[in-house]
Amino acid sequence: MLTVHQFPCLSDNYGFLIRDEESGLAACIDTPDAEAILRELAGLGWKLALILNTHWHPDHAGGNAQVKAATGATVIGPEEVGRIAPPDRVVRDGDVVELGATRFDVIDTGGHTLGHVTFHDAADRIAFVGDTLFALGCGRLFEGTAEQMWGSLQKLTALPDDTTVYCAHEYTASNARFALSVDPDPALASRAEQIFAARERGEWTVPTTIGLEKATNPFLRAPLLAPGMADHEAFGQIRAAKDAFRG
Repeated sequence: MLTVHQFPCLSDNYGFLIRDEESGLAACIDTPDAEAILRELAGLGWKLALILNTHWHPDHAGGNAQVKAATGATVIGPEEVGRIAPPDRVVRDGDVVELGATRFDVIDTGGHTLGHVTFHDAADRIAFVGDTLFALGCGRLFEGTAEQMWGSLQKLTALPDDTTVYCAHEYTASNARFALSVDPDPALASRAEQIFAARERGEWTVPTTIGLEKATNPFLRAPLLAPGMADHEAFGQIRAAKDAFRG
């Protein structure tokens, strides 16, 4: 069984500390804010064994050195993390990472960056998706193509609908405003209303689930919103519209 401890950090990131309850071993998903991670670890009393990086961006791997120096944790991530500092272990699509009794399957979800990966715990139905999939959104295509990102999103939507999705940023209210501009679906309108109310109360909108995103996320619904286009082209059209959106 995996326990997930979530906390806000930086301006809009979430940090995730996870613990395999059978072994007591802990890991962090990315290192957006080293001081916050170390503070949360101390409060929990957990022993950090691993740092699992989804991609190389500084708000995901920038705290690796400080956290590793303080805890001795092993840094595991895609090869691109070496743009900040070489990881101790490089992982690719199909690799397995073990945290005690918890098994993570590594899924290539490139697009936001070329080497972005997701860590999927099938037994607990949990996925740490970094910046690939967001609640009502998806990552900007900084390095990859629309076709690559669409393929990555399809890998995630193939996971069970009740998979809990831990995405790395609190972007949901802004994502909802864009979603309403391109998708008239009543289910989306109802969800957006709930999101705006939750944010007014200061509540988090992460995690989400695969099923909820499949039902209401316009990036995943792109082929329905742009019929007659190739799926990845429909997705690319909506992604470009989001990049230009100022609502």
